[in-house]
Amino acid sequence: MEWRDTGIVLGLRRHGEHDALLEILCEGRGRVLGIVKGGYSRRQRGNLQPGNLLSVTWRARLETQMGVLTTEIARVHGLALCHDVLRLEALTALIAMASATLPEREPHPAAFSGLLAVIDLLDASGDEPAAWPRWAGAVAQWEAALLADLGYGLDLTACAATGGVDDLIYVSPKSGRAVSAAAGRAYHDKLLPLPAFLREGGSAVSMGEAAAGLTLTSFFLERHVLGPHGATLPPARLRFAERVASAARPGVE
Repeated sequence: MEWRDTGIVLGLRRHGEHDALLEILCEGRGRVLGIVKGGYSRRQRGNLQPGNLLSVTWRARLETQMGVLTTEIARVHGLALCHDVLRLEALTALIAMASATLPEREPHPAAFSGLLAVIDLLDASGDEPAAWPRWAGAVAQWEAALLADLGYGLDLTACAATGGVDDLIYVSPKSGRAVSAAAGRAYHDKLLPLPAFLREGGSAVSMGEAAAGLTLTSFFLERHVLGPHGATLPPARLRFAERVASAARPGVE
C-alpha cells in the first residue's frame, strides 16, 4: 500500500542506529508516525526538524502497519526563529499542542492549514516586540479553531444569558458561551475573560489580550480534549503562555 501527502513535522526520535521515527501532521491523513530510513543521518536530520513542511510518501504492506516514509523538503521553517526566543517557544508550543490533541490517522485539514498559516506568520515576522502580540494572538486563534475542529467549539456569537450580541467580554466556563458585561457583572470572578480579537477576528491585539486568549483556550483544551485522557497541557505550551503573560505585565518589554 502507498500514499503521498504533504505534512508538517511534529517530532523526531531515534529508531535503531541510523533510522528515525517521524511524527508528522499530514494534510489529508492526519497525524501519522512512520520510519524514515537513515533519518538520523547528518544529511537527513536537518530536513526533519519540527515545523518543516515535507512532501512524504508512505509505504507498507498493510494499512494498519507503521509504514516507511520517504521525505522531500518542501519548506524550511525555524531558521529565522533561532535568535528569537519568544517565536521559537511559540513554534514549540504549537507543535506540542498538535501532537498532544490530534488523534492518530484522523484527517483534520483545517487544523493542518491553520497550523501552517501560523508557522508561516512566525517565520515571516520580525523579532521586534511590536510584532509579538499579532502572532501570540494567532496561536490562541489556532487553538480556538482546534477546539471547534475537535467538536468542542466555543459559542462567542451571543450572550448565553440574554441573547444579546453587544459588549461580550466573558465566557462561561460551564457552557463555553459568551456572556455580556451586564449579565456577567455579578459573576465576574467565576467567568473567563473574552478578548475581543477571538470574537471579532482581525490582527489588532495587545499582549494582554493574547495572554487572556491563551488562558481561555487552555482551560477548554484541558477540560474537553486532554483531561478525559488523563493528560495536561504540554510543558512547552505552559512555558509559552507564561512568557506571553510575563511580556504583558506593565514595565516588561
